[in-house]
Amino acid sequence: MSDAIRISEIFGPTIQGEGALIGVPTVFVRTGGCDYRCVWCDSLHAVDSEYRHDWTPMSASAVMDEVRRLSGGQPLTVTLSGGNPAIQPFGDLIEMGREGGYGFALETQGSVSRDWFSQLDMLVLSPKPPSSEMQTDWAMLQECVDAAQGAATVLKIVVFDDADYAYARDVAARHPDLPVYLQPGNHTPPPPGDDSAAVDLPGIDARMRWLVDLVIADRWHAARVLPQLHVMLWGNKRGV
Repeated sequence: MSDAIRISEIFGPTIQGEGALIGVPTVFVRTGGCDYRCVWCDSLHAVDSEYRHDWTPMSASAVMDEVRRLSGGQPLTVTLSGGNPAIQPFGDLIEMGREGGYGFALETQGSVSRDWFSQLDMLVLSPKPPSSEMQTDWAMLQECVDAAQGAATVLKIVVFDDADYAYARDVAARHPDLPVYLQPGNHTPPPPGDDSAAVDLPGIDARMRWLVDLVIADRWHAARVLPQLHVMLWGNKRGV
């Protein structure tokens, strides 16, 4: 199954919890595998190869069948997530779903460019700031922007501290035509295998207030500061 999609989980309908589509009903298709290892990753079950035996290879048609079952056959937005979903062969799934009236949004760090980005309804580029301990390939990020011509493309950047905020300003300056969404980071991902909803809400709230104050003081009026709504509602619980 060389064209199989490695699936970590498919769930919903629920709402998109962050970024430009916050609050929009969606089914999540979360893939397994990632070319990054962010130190604060909250989805290690879909990233680390330690969990590869939990990932299921599925054909595009099988994935679409499950999306239709979960949505009751009523078209909605399908969120392609990960891991890094850009490393998966999603072209056939997107074509199949769009023929049935489904829309597709994908979030990636911008480290892999695919020609089928142009078939998405929305591409969310979420380059990782210094706190992640990952390095941004600026040329590849630009390739992703270029590949997504025809799709709505936005930036979404996690901010934990001053260095992350400076990085966000830099990314926005490099791509002044793209809408920018900022969100305070979540410091407390659950341990592997822990499905609890425990989360440091006071800490996240404090970072949210700090980030809002900083954006307003800088008169960065183009930036939109949003929380992770799903974390506020369900903490770090999986599958919601």
